[in-house]
Amino acid sequence: MALVSKRDFYETLGVDRSASEDEIKKAYRNMARRHHPDLQTGEAQKKASEEKFKEVNEAYETLSDQQKRKRYDMFGHAGTQQGGSADGFGFGGSGFGDAFNDIFEDFFGGQRGGSRAERGNDLQYNLDLTFEEAVYGKEAKLKIPRWEMCDDCKGTGAKSAASVKACPSCKGAGQMRFQQGFFSITRPCGQCEGEGRIVTEPCPACQGRQRTYRERTIAVHIPAGIESGMRLRLSNEGEHGVNGGPPGDLYVAITVKPHQIFRRQGQDILCDVPIHIVTAILGGKIEVPTLKGNTVIKIPAGTQQDKTLRIKGLGVPSIKGQSTGDQLFVVKVQIPTKLTARQKELLKEFGKESGMSMEEDSDGFLDKMKTFFE
Repeated sequence: MALVSKRDFYETLGVDRSASEDEIKKAYRNMARRHHPDLQTGEAQKKASEEKFKEVNEAYETLSDQQKRKRYDMFGHAGTQQGGSADGFGFGGSGFGDAFNDIFEDFFGGQRGGSRAERGNDLQYNLDLTFEEAVYGKEAKLKIPRWEMCDDCKGTGAKSAASVKACPSCKGAGQMRFQQGFFSITRPCGQCEGEGRIVTEPCPACQGRQRTYRERTIAVHIPAGIESGMRLRLSNEGEHGVNGGPPGDLYVAITVKPHQIFRRQGQDILCDVPIHIVTAILGGKIEVPTLKGNTVIKIPAGTQQDKTLRIKGLGVPSIKGQSTGDQLFVVKVQIPTKLTARQKELLKEFGKESGMSMEEDSDGFLDKMKTFFE
């Protein structure tokens, strides 16, 4: 019978002979993933992968051990016949064990039995604020329904300590061992769902769920200057976890109700202010509203439509408290629609004194439009 020569171990893993331990380990993990039999479809592919996977493991078992690697470098495959496993698929040595554990994590999620702690769910509370509350902030008390750890059983789910027994299927290990190709695989026990224990008498308060549903009142500080669409996060105020897992977080989503008079633009507060046409022309003083009460502002003579007047420091504070916006008043000139005969006569006189009339103004406008379109 002709002898079949073995492939060079370095070539099998695709590394240079000068490769470091980390490079060899990384190469092994990549090759093992690629050729793992359980990841193949079809009998022919599985069989070919089994041979290749065996070859990769044999190469790594030698090159991951400094003494074995040294003998291999000196004597080749003959140097590997001393010690080790007869089939070249041994699991001895810390280097191989670490790499195999990494692959186990990749393939099977690292579930090794025992009660797995689970983090509680995050919660969201939608909070409506008035315009004033958003500007100046407030202290709010929120009623939050959530799952909390059962006080009676302290989160064990059992009536008493005597009500907790080791799982008869997995003997308390939380996992079952199955044969997969060349080696065995551990998976969570189906009877105890990986917890390793069976509760014979559940807690009457929580019915074995480890948690109870309650409504809790939580105090929340709403900072001044908050806006619609912002969310506040309260760490560990969400639902409690199970099996000792940490609680989730509570998110408070903010919606600011519209105001009848004011609107927000960044840190400024805007307000439309109607003024009489006479006040716009001659100027004067008018009373205007602010969030801190009414005040008086001066209207300059000749004020035009949509002119903005400003009072500094009466706007919205920044959410970090570093600055404050202004109060802005947008002028809306009111044109009277019902005039007495005397008022009309006075306006006509005003027009004549200004050197204009409705007819002349109309002709002038039409002449300008003709020039524009020529």
